[in-house]
Amino acid sequence: MILVDTHVVVWLALEPERISTSAQAAIDEARQNEDGLAICGVTLLEIATSYGKGRISLAMSLESFLRDVEERFVVLPISARACARTLTLPASYPKDPADRVIGATALVEGMSLVTADREIRRAKVVRTIW
Repeated sequence: MILVDTHVVVWLALEPERISTSAQAAIDEARQNEDGLAICGVTLLEIATSYGKGRISLAMSLESFLRDVEERFVVLPISARACARTLTLPASYPKDPADRVIGATALVEGMSLVTADREIRRAKVVRTIW
């Protein structure tokens, strides 16, 4: 199973051409092998927040879109272990709380993170796919 960052979830639904060839191959493989794709619960909040700020537009209601996301991904709760792990991430890791929870979740769950985020990838803390 691989963890998918928020922007990749949105791109899969609305702008699949933005996903790199490597990331798409990893996503396809996880789907075919029935390993599946996971998101952190905070991803649902990030999508709602982006929608509320007008950063994304949807052809359906926000709630319907979020339900669809829930059906397509394994939604991992924000765990105590992940929250504690956020405090051990180095200064080079992005400061955004959602990014930190997503990265820490990848670490404690032993998953690679599919992300285009350069700061996350440069920090070299989490195994990333892009």
